[in-house]
Amino acid sequence: MSTPDLPVPVDNTPPTPPRHDADARWKFIRDVAVFEFKLALNNLHNFIQIPLTFGVAVFDLIFTEKDKEEGSRFYKLVEYGRTIDDAIDIYSVVAHRERSMNRSYTIDAVVSRLENVIVKEYEKGGTAANIKAAVDRAIDEMQARGGPIGTKADEAIKQAADKMREAMGNNKPAGQQEP
Repeated sequence: MSTPDLPVPVDNTPPTPPRHDADARWKFIRDVAVFEFKLALNNLHNFIQIPLTFGVAVFDLIFTEKDKEEGSRFYKLVEYGRTIDDAIDIYSVVAHRERSMNRSYTIDAVVSRLENVIVKEYEKGGTAANIKAAVDRAIDEMQARGGPIGTKADEAIKQAADKMREAMGNNKPAGQQEP
Protein backbone atom coordinates (compact mmCIF):
# COMPACT_ATOMS: atom_id res chain seq x y z
CA MET A 1 0.00 0.00 0.00
CA SER A 2 1.25 3.36 -0.92
CA THR A 3 0.40 6.51 0.82
CA PRO A 4 -0.99 9.33 -1.18
CA ASP A 5 1.22 12.40 -1.57
CA LEU A 6 0.01 14.96 0.83
CA PRO A 7 0.43 18.65 0.01
CA VAL A 8 3.34 20.30 1.72
CA PRO A 9 2.19 23.24 3.80
CA VAL A 10 3.51 26.55 2.48
CA ASP A 11 4.75 29.16 4.93
CA ASN A 12 3.84 32.57 3.54
CA THR A 13 5.28 34.56 6.40
CA PRO A 14 8.28 36.64 5.40
CA PRO A 15 11.57 35.61 6.94
CA THR A 16 12.61 37.68 9.89
CA PRO A 17 15.57 39.91 9.09
CA PRO A 18 18.70 39.30 11.09
CA ARG A 19 18.84 41.36 14.24
CA HIS A 20 21.09 44.38 13.93
CA ASP A 21 23.03 45.68 16.83
CA ALA A 22 21.70 49.24 17.10
CA ASP A 23 24.66 50.24 19.25
CA ALA A 24 27.08 49.07 16.55
CA ARG A 25 25.13 51.00 13.92
CA TRP A 26 25.31 54.23 15.93
CA LYS A 27 29.01 53.65 16.68
CA PHE A 28 29.58 53.32 12.92
CA ILE A 29 27.62 56.52 12.20
CA ARG A 30 29.62 58.31 14.89
CA ASP A 31 32.91 56.99 13.47
CA VAL A 32 31.99 58.21 9.96
CA ALA A 33 31.02 61.67 11.26
CA VAL A 34 34.15 61.99 13.41
CA PHE A 35 36.43 60.75 10.61
CA GLU A 36 34.95 63.18 8.07
CA PHE A 37 35.27 66.07 10.54
CA LYS A 38 38.90 65.13 11.28
CA LEU A 39 39.61 64.75 7.56
CA ALA A 40 38.26 68.24 6.86
CA LEU A 41 40.18 69.68 9.82
CA ASN A 42 43.40 67.98 8.71
CA ASN A 43 42.92 69.28 5.16
CA LEU A 44 42.49 72.82 6.49
CA HIS A 45 45.66 72.34 8.56
CA ASN A 46 47.54 71.13 5.45
CA PHE A 47 46.14 73.98 3.35
CA ILE A 48 47.69 76.45 5.80
CA GLN A 49 50.83 74.47 6.62
CA ILE A 50 52.04 73.80 3.06
CA PRO A 51 52.70 77.41 2.01
CA LEU A 52 53.72 78.41 5.54
CA THR A 53 56.41 75.73 5.86
CA PHE A 54 57.65 76.44 2.35
CA GLY A 55 57.92 80.17 3.09
CA VAL A 56 59.67 79.56 6.41
CA ALA A 57 62.06 77.10 4.72
CA VAL A 58 63.02 79.71 2.10
CA PHE A 59 63.42 82.31 4.86
CA ASP A 60 65.62 79.89 6.83
CA LEU A 61 67.68 79.10 3.76
CA ILE A 62 68.45 82.76 3.14
CA PHE A 63 68.45 84.34 6.61
CA THR A 64 70.06 81.77 8.92
CA GLU A 65 73.18 82.89 10.72
CA LYS A 66 76.22 80.62 10.67
CA ASP A 67 76.02 79.86 14.40
CA LYS A 68 72.37 78.71 14.22
CA GLU A 69 71.07 75.28 13.27
CA GLU A 70 70.25 75.05 9.58
CA GLY A 71 66.46 75.23 9.20
CA SER A 72 65.73 75.84 12.89
CA ARG A 73 62.55 77.86 12.22
CA PHE A 74 61.33 75.32 9.69
CA TYR A 75 61.85 72.36 12.05
CA LYS A 76 60.10 74.22 14.88
CA LEU A 77 57.11 74.84 12.61
CA VAL A 78 57.10 71.17 11.55
CA GLU A 79 57.11 70.18 15.25
CA TYR A 80 54.02 72.36 15.78
CA GLY A 81 52.43 70.70 12.74
CA ARG A 82 53.14 67.25 14.12
CA THR A 83 51.57 68.27 17.43
CA ILE A 84 48.45 69.39 15.59
CA ASP A 85 48.37 66.16 13.54
CA ASP A 86 48.76 64.12 16.73
CA ALA A 87 45.88 66.03 18.32
CA ILE A 88 43.65 65.48 15.27
CA ASP A 89 44.59 61.76 15.24
CA ILE A 90 42.72 61.27 11.99
CA TYR A 91 42.88 57.45 11.91
CA SER A 92 41.86 56.79 15.52
CA VAL A 93 38.66 55.07 14.33
CA VAL A 94 40.78 52.16 13.06
CA ALA A 95 43.50 52.22 15.73
CA HIS A 96 42.28 48.86 17.05
CA ARG A 97 42.81 47.17 13.66
CA GLU A 98 46.04 45.64 12.44
CA ARG A 99 47.99 47.80 10.01
CA SER A 100 48.63 46.16 6.69
CA MET A 101 51.13 48.62 5.23
CA ASN A 102 54.34 47.15 3.94
CA ARG A 103 57.04 49.43 5.38
CA SER A 104 59.14 48.99 2.22
CA TYR A 105 56.67 51.06 0.22
CA THR A 106 56.21 54.15 2.35
CA ILE A 107 57.15 57.55 0.92
CA ASP A 108 60.09 57.70 3.34
CA ALA A 109 61.38 54.31 2.13
CA VAL A 110 61.17 55.34 -1.53
CA VAL A 111 62.86 58.69 -0.85
CA SER A 112 65.60 56.89 1.09
CA ARG A 113 66.30 54.59 -1.86
CA LEU A 114 66.48 57.57 -4.24
CA GLU A 115 68.81 59.41 -1.85
CA ASN A 116 71.09 56.37 -1.73
CA VAL A 117 71.40 56.42 -5.53
CA ILE A 118 72.21 60.15 -5.51
CA VAL A 119 74.75 59.76 -2.69
CA LYS A 120 76.53 56.95 -4.58
CA GLU A 121 76.78 59.20 -7.64
CA TYR A 122 78.01 62.07 -5.46
CA GLU A 123 80.69 59.88 -3.88
CA LYS A 124 81.95 59.01 -7.37
CA GLY A 125 82.61 62.75 -7.87
CA GLY A 126 80.27 63.10 -10.81
CA THR A 127 77.85 65.82 -11.83
CA ALA A 128 75.87 65.53 -8.59
CA ALA A 129 78.97 66.51 -6.59
CA ASN A 130 79.61 69.57 -8.78
CA ILE A 131 76.00 70.72 -8.55
CA LYS A 132 75.93 70.21 -4.78
CA ALA A 133 79.12 72.23 -4.31
CA ALA A 134 77.77 75.12 -6.42
CA VAL A 135 74.43 75.17 -4.55
CA ASP A 136 76.24 75.05 -1.18
CA ARG A 137 78.40 78.05 -2.16
CA ALA A 138 75.33 80.05 -3.26
CA ILE A 139 73.45 79.26 -0.03
CA ASP A 140 76.49 80.11 2.12
CA GLU A 141 76.71 83.50 0.40
CA MET A 142 72.98 84.21 0.92
CA GLN A 143 73.20 83.25 4.58
CA ALA A 144 76.24 85.47 5.12
CA ARG A 145 74.26 88.45 3.83
CA GLY A 146 70.92 87.59 5.44
CA GLY A 147 71.88 86.25 8.88
CA PRO A 148 71.37 89.52 10.82
CA ILE A 149 67.89 89.92 9.28
CA GLY A 150 66.99 86.45 10.56
CA THR A 151 67.98 87.43 14.10
CA LYS A 152 65.75 90.52 13.93
CA ALA A 153 62.89 88.38 12.62
CA ASP A 154 63.34 85.90 15.49
CA GLU A 155 63.18 88.75 18.01
CA ALA A 156 60.03 90.17 16.39
CA ILE A 157 58.37 86.73 16.39
CA LYS A 158 59.25 86.21 20.06
CA GLN A 159 57.83 89.61 20.99
CA ALA A 160 54.62 88.91 19.06
CA ALA A 161 54.27 85.49 20.73
CA ASP A 162 54.77 87.06 24.18
CA LYS A 163 52.09 89.69 23.43
CA MET A 164 49.70 86.95 22.28
CA ARG A 165 50.32 85.00 25.49
CA GLU A 166 49.63 88.13 27.54
CA ALA A 167 46.42 88.79 25.61
CA MET A 168 45.31 85.20 26.25
CA GLY A 169 45.83 85.59 29.99
CA ASN A 170 49.22 83.90 30.33
CA ASN A 171 51.50 86.70 31.44
CA LYS A 172 54.76 84.72 31.48
CA PRO A 173 57.18 85.09 28.53
CA ALA A 174 57.94 82.05 26.38
CA GLY A 175 61.03 80.89 28.27
CA GLN A 176 59.28 81.05 31.66
CA GLN A 177 56.25 78.80 31.04
CA GLU A 178 55.26 76.31 33.70
CA PRO A 179 55.33 72.66 32.58
